[in-house]
Amino acid sequence: MTRPRIGFLGVGWIGRHRMEAMLRTGAIEAAAIADPAPEMIAEAVRLAPRAQVVDGIDGLLDAGADGIVIATPSAMHADQSIRALERGAAVFCQKPLGRTAAEAKAVVDAARAADRLLAVDLSYRFTEGMRRIRELAQSGTLGKIYAVDLVFHNAYGPDKGWFYDPALSGGGCLMDLGVHLVDLALWTLDFPAVTDVNGKLLLGGDPLLDARTQVEDYAVANIGLETGCTIQLACSWRLQAGVDAMISASFYGTEGGAAIRNVAGSFYDFTAELYRGTEREMIAAPPDEWGGRGAADWAVRLAGGQRFDPAADRLVEVSAVLDRIYGLEPSEARICVSGCSA
Repeated sequence: MTRPRIGFLGVGWIGRHRMEAMLRTGAIEAAAIADPAPEMIAEAVRLAPRAQVVDGIDGLLDAGADGIVIATPSAMHADQSIRALERGAAVFCQKPLGRTAAEAKAVVDAARAADRLLAVDLSYRFTEGMRRIRELAQSGTLGKIYAVDLVFHNAYGPDKGWFYDPALSGGGCLMDLGVHLVDLALWTLDFPAVTDVNGKLLLGGDPLLDARTQVEDYAVANIGLETGCTIQLACSWRLQAGVDAMISASFYGTEGGAAIRNVAGSFYDFTAELYRGTEREMIAAPPDEWGGRGAADWAVRLAGGQRFDPAADRLVEVSAVLDRIYGLEPSEARICVSGCSA
């Protein structure tokens, strides 16, 4: 059986890590690599010495890639994904899929029209702890879940300038980190309808004054669901937290609770526990090599012949919640592919 030929667009640390995870499955072949930085290309070629080095997404598609892995700045995701899909290539994209729900919907519509597999690297879904918590929630073990508390505080900020330009990033810590939190809550609860959303964005300890020229470094939000559940989230960059990171997702129900938390400030190690009253039971603990599982899952599904997955529609629902936290009106959350600057 012929393995799908994959093109890798952007091979910085994350792009290379996802490439390595896919190659380990044996399901795909690295056909071509594109990145503007020669040193990144050199590192990627060590992983895939037979891959062709090309210029940009057109070079990858011209090389006959069956799928494209996109790890580029956020402003490029929607346009590059659509271009790949319209050329008949499947897509695995870093988050966010789009800077707005309209951008995300345009990509999902393109995937549906092309009947090609589309997935986004919402990697925390693939931790063992979240997998177990979702099983508990879906089975009814926790009873009626009425409250969810989500936290992602990063003691550092991004080291690339484009993150701080809202035209390029779509937003600050909420777009970067909060997308994972919103996705985890809705995914775990099987995507109930969102009834109300309100949030607050800060920059340097003060309210964010102009989201068109600045990005937030602290965000809080409350999200109401049709089930009656209330989601509370907080995320930040450069928080004076005393550790590298504080990451947690807690689910509270009438029959029990469950939570995943990072260990000692780690970005990679997590424990998960099941709560009953004042008692707790460990349900997941390190080591857990979860970072590349989403990429590997897409590669295996693509090799198995999977086409458009209707679950991609959920990506738009997550983006729509972010739009509402940012206070975007539908006219503002327009499609910004092909050069839109805001």
